[in-house]
Amino acid sequence: MLGLARSGLAAAAALERRGVEVVRADRELGNDEDVGLVEGVGLLVKSPGVPAEASLVAGARERGVPVWSEIELGSRLLPNPILGVTGTNGKTTTAEWLGFMLGAPVAGNVGRALSELDGEVEPEQLVVVELSSFQLEDIDRFRPRIAVLLNLEPDHLDRHGSFKAYRDAKLRIFENQTEADTAVVPRDLDHELRAQRVEFAADDRLPAEPSLRGAHNRENAAAAVAAARAAGAREEEIVRGLRDFRGVPHRLELVAERGGVGYVNDSKATNVAATLRALAAYEDEPVRLILGGSRKGEDFAPLAAALGPNVRAVYVIGETADELARVIPDTIRAGDLATAVERAATAAQPGEVVLLSPACASYDQFGDFEERGEEFKRLVANLPM
Repeated sequence: MLGLARSGLAAAAALERRGVEVVRADRELGNDEDVGLVEGVGLLVKSPGVPAEASLVAGARERGVPVWSEIELGSRLLPNPILGVTGTNGKTTTAEWLGFMLGAPVAGNVGRALSELDGEVEPEQLVVVELSSFQLEDIDRFRPRIAVLLNLEPDHLDRHGSFKAYRDAKLRIFENQTEADTAVVPRDLDHELRAQRVEFAADDRLPAEPSLRGAHNRENAAAAVAAARAAGAREEEIVRGLRDFRGVPHRLELVAERGGVGYVNDSKATNVAATLRALAAYEDEPVRLILGGSRKGEDFAPLAAALGPNVRAVYVIGETADELARVIPDTIRAGDLATAVERAATAAQPGEVVLLSPACASYDQFGDFEERGEEFKRLVANLPM
């Protein structure tokens, strides 16, 4: 077991309950003696944060040892049917939306690891699984009965190396499906599928208007409706889900209003495409935008081109601040999140929105996007009323 965060610990515990001997490694080890850990091992399960180039992973493959993601392992340990959700943006929102509609547990890329459900759910219970490209690149026989692809846009190029490699990893969600399964895909997806193809788009007619704002959330809702119908949900359950779902933390989350100014936490926007969606959701309101974080190899020019006259100021922070300042005129260099919130709050007028939608990962100054979002909420809570 390589990587002992949430998914690694859950997978190790599930295997040990079955009497399987597990060798645990929690860091990248590089010398020949360390790589020898894979001698005599029948399987290496790696956490999604571990790259394919890691020495233990390469050593396992050289010795013919299978390498699985925790998702592959969990899907073999659990007899449950799986509804898988992937895409560049909207995965968490759509997976949680489906869990809400269907009364189903949600696991995978956010929240619980799939292996954590081992022994916790009835065998026939449908499980909704959010799937990242990092998890899908190491599947083997993983087969969701319903597979949802929301969208495909450049992301994680620092890890995958090219958009093609990233796209190929995402599309693996469909590779083991059969004619008895369902693939829910964007209307314009050009990809051959064996499963029954069900298409969706933002302009689909829905049985009720979704509760979440933004065209991107209408697209997420359309995908959720198509997948819920494929799962056998009743129309009244779908309508209730569309109307009553309140979204997920760190995704266009209105955290407070202070002096007539709204503060919105969109820390989960870790790529340019996600921030473009956030800007579109607030295109009719004056916005003070906080951008920046750690590098992922993306081009910021489309973001700069999308900034309309409603964006009153842009505050840049973190590792990418200089890159952002080069492509976006008149940025305000804040350096860190605390300074950005302070400056934006001081300048904001009633009716404006201070929007944290970084378009970057968080690892330069925070452990993850959740920590960044929680810090934003803490800073806002400490502002004067």
